[in-house]
Amino acid sequence: MKGWQRVTRWLIAVLLACTIFPSQLTGNAATPQNGTMMQYFEWYLPNDGLHWNRLTNDASNLKNLGVTTVWIPPAYKGTSQNDVGYGAYDLYDLGEFNQKGTVRTKYGTRGQLQTAINTLKNQGIGTYGDVVMNHKGGADFTESVQAVEVNPNNRSQETSGEYTISAWTGFNFAGRNNLHSAFKWRWYHFDGTDWDQSRSLNRIYKFRGSGKSWDTEVSNEFGNYDYLMYADVDFDHPEVKAELKNWGKWYVQSLNLDGFRLDAVKHIKHDYIQEWLADVRRTTGKELFTVAEYWQNDLGAINNYLAKTGYSHSVFDVPLHYNFQRAANSGGNFDMRTIFNGSVVQQHPTLAVTIVDNHDSQPGQSLESTVDAWFKPLAYAMIMTREQGYPNLFYGDFYGTKGSSNREIPNLSSKLTPILKARKDMAYGTQHDYLNHQDVIGWTREGVTDRSKSGLATILSDGPGGNKWMYVGKRNAGETWRDKTGNSSNAVTINSDGWGQFFVNGGSVSIYGE
Repeated sequence: MKGWQRVTRWLIAVLLACTIFPSQLTGNAATPQNGTMMQYFEWYLPNDGLHWNRLTNDASNLKNLGVTTVWIPPAYKGTSQNDVGYGAYDLYDLGEFNQKGTVRTKYGTRGQLQTAINTLKNQGIGTYGDVVMNHKGGADFTESVQAVEVNPNNRSQETSGEYTISAWTGFNFAGRNNLHSAFKWRWYHFDGTDWDQSRSLNRIYKFRGSGKSWDTEVSNEFGNYDYLMYADVDFDHPEVKAELKNWGKWYVQSLNLDGFRLDAVKHIKHDYIQEWLADVRRTTGKELFTVAEYWQNDLGAINNYLAKTGYSHSVFDVPLHYNFQRAANSGGNFDMRTIFNGSVVQQHPTLAVTIVDNHDSQPGQSLESTVDAWFKPLAYAMIMTREQGYPNLFYGDFYGTKGSSNREIPNLSSKLTPILKARKDMAYGTQHDYLNHQDVIGWTREGVTDRSKSGLATILSDGPGGNKWMYVGKRNAGETWRDKTGNSSNAVTINSDGWGQFFVNGGSVSIYGE
């Protein structure tokens, strides 16, 4: 890497580090509160239209837990009222118009959403909007389109001659009647689809005409992973590029958003992501913290995405999630010294949004890779009490998930609350790592002078338990520290040199502090 490139990348990292953790000053404290994001939904929420109200009513509790930002589900009209939001139909309909047989979305009305966001802001909590622009579903009518079939396992390989299909690609949004935007979507705004209505045939179709081809700057899985589902948006089309930028500005300003979660970016032309985000930041005048979902257990692929998008935003640490899953499934035989190996947070600590699970990895979903419940407190301690990364709390882990009764995630709020409180109140100051045992690992934070009783010692074990002699700083000498999780009854007195002997039970985590 050339010298100027290293300097540029360093400057970007510094700027992101300044914005990645929302500054939440408490009283006269000069050290800002640690940032904690919460994904405030899971896949199987009830279709009762009350979720925005639940968020409103939960705002003060979230503040007390230390949540500083909330990632809300896709807020716009999907293919039906029960759509989680990823079958995006009309990005401008936030539960305001009678479309797809409903005014409200699964989560409620636009008015309820705006009340929730305003309530969060009154509590000092920011809001990140989910951006689903890779595809559109629930078209209003079909169009005749020239297309070829491609091999689903190698989308670069055509498997048929060109013929006419009836594709669901016409979007008029009659219920909205041009309010907010008069843009109408037609077949030439898309690259392909997977359904021929005239033959009731499910194939992956690549469109012909108007210079159509798959976008090339995407994941190389399946040869070319431009196509994911529904009608695949063409990010080379100038009308599409301009319209999505206009929508991004409108989305931010209408809801007073503080940032984005970008869906399915490995299927979207990478340089357009950078272009779109730069434009929305410029036109809104907001920093707009942004995290992208590049779901692949491959740090190399994620590194490529970060480079292609100019290190302009963060990514979810998917490899770390899979490390957690493997550790949880290893029966105590995982080498905990390697838990951060190959992770984003290890290589890009200021660009990593660390997660344990989400709506796609939860039981019953296509990317199911759920971390076993016994290991979740250990995993959350790893993302919440260390200085590297921006941790995300999954709604389904805290409040439980629905779905099949024998495959639900249990409500872990009682186990996770002490960990969240430790991040909010204690996880400050210089960090010392003790990642030197295959079963028992730990780290400490020395604390800071302007946050009372800050500083901690985290110790965890996937095996039979044990103890560690760890340094917590001379400023804490003479203090008696206890386990805030309640898992261990040991009291630890910090000696005059700042050291203490900390204990952990088998398959457990303990977080000690004053």
